[in-house]
Amino acid sequence: MRLLALIFGIVFLPKVYTLTCNECELGKTGTCAPKLKECPSNQKCGAMRLTSYVGGFKMVDYTSKGCSSAEECVEASFNFGVGRTAVANKCCSSKLCNANPAPEPSKSTPNGKKCFYCDTTQDCSRTLDCEGSEDYCISSKLTVAETKVTMKGCASKFFCSGKSTAEISQFTGGEISCCQGNFCNSASSTSAGLLLLVAPLLSLMALF
Repeated sequence: MRLLALIFGIVFLPKVYTLTCNECELGKTGTCAPKLKECPSNQKCGAMRLTSYVGGFKMVDYTSKGCSSAEECVEASFNFGVGRTAVANKCCSSKLCNANPAPEPSKSTPNGKKCFYCDTTQDCSRTLDCEGSEDYCISSKLTVAETKVTMKGCASKFFCSGKSTAEISQFTGGEISCCQGNFCNSASSTSAGLLLLVAPLLSLMALF
């Protein structure tokens, strides 16, 4: 009877397939030398690209490849006024389908949402037009050079999920909070200058 049950189990139970994907670490575009990776059965192959602009200049253009869960297969961004970072993770479901690098995140346009941000004159009552999928307002409090820095702006839902905010907070040692509704991240001043505002922005980018 046990042998019969085993035979029926092998025949009728669904097989657990894993997917072979290209994998390489986050690095500058063109420097990604992939190796093969067996992904868990609930994940897809992903090719990610992260771009960031500060003051209108592209500061970061990184790519990576690997296994991605369904919630990671998105285009998302956050914007703190002094700089904007966007992530595009293109996913697919066949063997080694992530051979090509991900394209740059789609060019976005204002979506009608508005949030407060902190400018270089230490004023956090400035208004920012959110773009693309940025449908949340975000506030961040970080410690840089023993100085408490407050940053505000717009963010996509991806960066406001419980898992993402927990990871960002753990990495930066700061507090991240999100809310929905125009200007829900309140206007308040901060003593941070331009260098202190840019430093935590670069720290957040290093997380991805």
